[in-house]
Amino acid sequence: MSILLAAALAASPTLAQMKWERRVLIVAAPSAHDPALAEQRRILGSWTAKGEERDLTIVEIVGDQVRGAGDTAPALRRKFRLPAGFTAILIGKDGGEKLRSAKPFPTALLEQTIDAMPMRRAGRR
Repeated sequence: MSILLAAALAASPTLAQMKWERRVLIVAAPSAHDPALAEQRRILGSWTAKGEERDLTIVEIVGDQVRGAGDTAPALRRKFRLPAGFTAILIGKDGGEKLRSAKPFPTALLEQTIDAMPMRRAGRR
């Protein structure tokens, strides 16, 4: 691993550090070849700007690798009681779990849920 890559990974904030600043979409899969992971990535691919305007950070846990946060995979799997298969969880800025699914989330559900959150409504006034 290059020094730059190691530094970039070390610089990722933890979920605890994101609390009150960012909403987090956790996408967990047993492997990079998981079809549900590929589908969730495809769905989110065209939604980047809308996710960003909603202060959404995507954290992927694939096997024992984490992308998007400085936490370790075992710590996140324990904290959110992640099963062995695919799981997607939307976490609010307050750190609470808002949605959980064993299937990929459609962007309409994410938008609807986030837009109904009190902190999101307060931010749009």
